[in-house]
Amino acid sequence: MQDVRNGVLSWRGRPLRPRGGERWPARTARSPGLAARLLGREGNGVSIDGPWFYEPATGHMEGQDLTGFTVEATDGTIGQVDRQADDVGMRHLVVDTGVWVFGKSVLIPVGVITGIDTQARQITLACTKEEVKAAPLFRTDSETLDPEYLGSVGAYYRELPRDRTE
Repeated sequence: MQDVRNGVLSWRGRPLRPRGGERWPARTARSPGLAARLLGREGNGVSIDGPWFYEPATGHMEGQDLTGFTVEATDGTIGQVDRQADDVGMRHLVVDTGVWVFGKSVLIPVGVITGIDTQARQITLACTKEEVKAAPLFRTDSETLDPEYLGSVGAYYRELPRDRTE
């Protein structure tokens, strides 16, 4: 939940500040998701709104259940969506990789998604299997609430190149 008191925005009880340490405008408190979107805008990441927000061109519809969808990287299948989190500001998928990464799950921010095909029940990503494998290790569900872990995942995916043409 977002909260603005005395010009300080907090997310899940932790204070957040925009770049430069200035205060958030009062309208931030009246606009759900605005502050989180502002925090995600980096200009060099996977998504224009940061890795935690669906791109409009993906075909995502609010309330859409992606559990069980197959997840495809640019170079092959990663696994199937086991769980999804649609908390504003921290939207992500937990993907069961099967034997591909020794039976582990990976956390994938939704800003990495390039397409959702509801007919084929398939999600395509803007990254390779190796890039997903190299992301910060996902061990337990409690990490989905850990700001440090989520920050490291967000930073990792923001640094991936957008333009994949050669």
